[in-house]
Amino acid sequence: MSRPLRVAVIGAGPAGIYASDLLMKSDTPVEIDLYERMPAPFGLIRYGVAPDHPRIKGIVNALHKVMEKDELRLLGNIAVGEDVTIDELKQFYDALVFSTGATGDRDLDIPGSDLEGSYGAAEFVGFYDGNPDFKREWDLSAEKVAVVGVGNVGLDVARILAKTGEELHVTEIPDNVYEVLKTNQAKEVHVFGRRGPAQAKFTPLELKELDHSPTIEVVVNPEDIDYDEASEAARRESKTQDMVCSTLEQYAIRDPKGAPHKLFIHFFESPVEILGEDGRVVALKTERTQLDGNGGVTGTGEYTEWPVGAVYRAVGYRSDAVTGVPFDPNAAVIPNDGGHVLTEPNGEIVPGLYTTGWIKRGPVGLIGNTKGDAKETIEMLLADYADGKLDEPAKPEKDDVITFLEDKGLAYTTWDGWHQLDAEERRLGEAEGRERKKIVEWDEMVKHSRKDA
Repeated sequence: MSRPLRVAVIGAGPAGIYASDLLMKSDTPVEIDLYERMPAPFGLIRYGVAPDHPRIKGIVNALHKVMEKDELRLLGNIAVGEDVTIDELKQFYDALVFSTGATGDRDLDIPGSDLEGSYGAAEFVGFYDGNPDFKREWDLSAEKVAVVGVGNVGLDVARILAKTGEELHVTEIPDNVYEVLKTNQAKEVHVFGRRGPAQAKFTPLELKELDHSPTIEVVVNPEDIDYDEASEAARRESKTQDMVCSTLEQYAIRDPKGAPHKLFIHFFESPVEILGEDGRVVALKTERTQLDGNGGVTGTGEYTEWPVGAVYRAVGYRSDAVTGVPFDPNAAVIPNDGGHVLTEPNGEIVPGLYTTGWIKRGPVGLIGNTKGDAKETIEMLLADYADGKLDEPAKPEKDDVITFLEDKGLAYTTWDGWHQLDAEERRLGEAEGRERKKIVEWDEMVKHSRKDA
């Protein structure tokens, strides 16, 4: 075939960009259109990383290098499955790769989860990261707050709640987020994990950085430092897990430093109910657990009611279906065999459709896992192409899809448009001595991205 392989990658977060990079590094000539529902690229790197973690946002620099390549074109502000259908896209591409990630909250299936003051962690992350899909106001009147979940998202939520608005004003947070954070009344933040330190899903650096804030006192009960044989094995087998346990041990034995905000990390406390009065959260009820010898836990029948005015459920993200693409609602993933989209779990391959990232395997793992996902998927796609298994698109010319989008009246954004939006956010931040100030409103983002259109 004399023309390049034409691929649409749907979702411009790390998963989609890594998949695009691998395609461009292959021996196969390619043209890639990277579709993004938001006006701006980078997915959870822009809208899922806490604003006081610029180190992690440095990943954007690496993603920029991929996005600058000539074979790759960004088409933002387009909801695939809604603004354009899957069948419409198939006219222009040999293959479609879905990398739409996960932004919703998994359910915490206990009574009281629907009370006022019970929040999904993803909702709060969307608020403080200025995601235009999420609300602009937040009630931070509770003086005692619970966070359920001992992963990095739970840690981020707890840290943001324990910091002051002034500490966070130096970051890229929008004005509305700063104004809300200034009103934060939280003096105690309690993080709850069902199992022990050896099962916590923190990364060591995130855990250590909790103590860097002068306003936060990290408190761990020495009685919560407990290991069974499987827990000890987990420490021996993973340097990362051993570092997490060591840091928690240090928190448990050190003298108080006298910071005004207390951040308690509780282990062996399994949430069983969120208690309310007049429809509002007043406490979290937990059952004390104990290790079972295999790294799991069993209940002890000992219950505690923790008086709190808000509960944040940080028990995992959940992906949403893409209209026109098979979806497993129980696992909240696109059914797949490691790369090919399937009609159902263990079903038949849907020709020309592939998936990678969290929508493929669920919202677990770090950047390294995302790269491994992309490698597996792209190897399958390229093998199918080499074997002649991909259908020829009806309109394979690069400009055909642009004509189609413009005929539909879609105000799509581009990579040049991202540079315009980026420059405006940096200009706004520079006026206040900050690196950038994020623009929140969707229409404003589109306006700045398309000012030269």
